[in-house]
Amino acid sequence: MRLTVVGCAGSYPGPTTPASCYLLEHDGCSILLDLGNGSLGALQNHTDIYGIDAVFLSHLHVDHCIDLCSYYVARKYHPKGPAPRIPVFGPAGTGARMAAAYGLSKNPGMNDEFNFMRHAPQATQIGPFSVTTIRVVHPVETYALRVTAGGRSVVYSGDTGPTPALVEISRGADLALYEASFVDRPDNPTDLHLTGGQAAEHAMAAGVGRLVLTHLVAWNDVAQVQAEAAATYDGDLTVAHSGLVLEV
Repeated sequence: MRLTVVGCAGSYPGPTTPASCYLLEHDGCSILLDLGNGSLGALQNHTDIYGIDAVFLSHLHVDHCIDLCSYYVARKYHPKGPAPRIPVFGPAGTGARMAAAYGLSKNPGMNDEFNFMRHAPQATQIGPFSVTTIRVVHPVETYALRVTAGGRSVVYSGDTGPTPALVEISRGADLALYEASFVDRPDNPTDLHLTGGQAAEHAMAAGVGRLVLTHLVAWNDVAQVQAEAAATYDGDLTVAHSGLVLEV
């Protein structure tokens, strides 16, 4: 399974990276985890955007979903005709939210381009990928996702504060793609984001093989985020950047 970090900026696009978007490829199949601000443009550097088989949205904050509007245009108005409808998995109301963001009526909205489905408690199968989800703690309905293919597994935290749910879904994963939006401060809000150190604590508790820090906010010192994680995590630690490709 190949992971490409298309965008890894937290909260808004940074000077060198779009907001959250991750491409997973295996055995001729491709899926996206999130599609935040600016990511559709960068995605074209890595793959044929018409070859994506499904999109999984962790939640409906703009930095994780808004480029689905651009993707709608690309799929609907191509000179050679509309692209085939593909599934988009997300929280409740994803289709209506995306239609509203683009100024469309709820029906048909984007339903001719995307088959909107809510994240299910059971595993979702897309080609060789098996995707499971779990609710995490964030101000809106948000999910961490575990993707398994070819006997390997990647867990993406979405946006979350500290929670045992993230440890639960991550146990034994080969790679943990965890957000690290905060640096260690006493006044960090609860149930919102992780520090690098907290991401490391969750990864250690889950026994993951590799930790990749992502959702990096431009006003933070990335070296500090990495150092806080390195003080706890004793495995393979990487800081995400746009264009990073990892074989899992």
